Amino acid sequence: MSARQEREREARESFDTYYAASATRLISAVFAVTGNLADAEDAVQEAYARAWLRWDRLCAEGDPAPWIRTVALRLAVSTWRKARNRLRAQFRHGPPPDVPALAPDRVALIEAVRALPADQRRAIVLHHLLDLPVAQVARELGATETAIRTRLSRARKALAVRLDGPAPDPAAPAGPRRRTPAHRNRKGLPSA
Repeated sequence: MSARQEREREARESFDTYYAASATRLISAVFAVTGNLADAEDAVQEAYARAWLRWDRLCAEGDPAPWIRTVALRLAVSTWRKARNRLRAQFRHGPPPDVPALAPDRVALIEAVRALPADQRRAIVLHHLLDLPVAQVARELGATETAIRTRLSRARKALAVRLDGPAPDPAAPAGPRRRTPAHRNRKGLPSA
């Protein structure tokens, strides 16, 4: 194991140990400020995520607790302010207008897209909903253009099956062939 890998392992262990020992207490403190457990948990989680990005520097400066606590409280207060401002706006302007229900075909499309495998779903959304060219979709997803075209093709086929049923096979005859029973002639009369 290289020296860099050893430092990374030690940093992970140090962070994990610190998180396990301090997260619950910090959530309690932020909950006391906000009065909302979900907001407190979200703020603390985000604060620790930000702390991990600069963990070496925070540890070098001493105890990381003040920094993490400050970030968590600021995030919680920011969330609280946003919620308060939304409520004020609602009281000032009234409730938002009723959102019309989604059309059944739109609901079916959303459900069909959600049922796709994640790689196909991302390709379809980026290419068809955001109108990105295949080359850009490939760059964003870290895949080749050929792979993206394959994903798009498979996704379109899967969507067609889910939304319309299986597509007809162009090589198959248009409809069932009618056979004249052996005991009948072409006019449908019994043969003599």
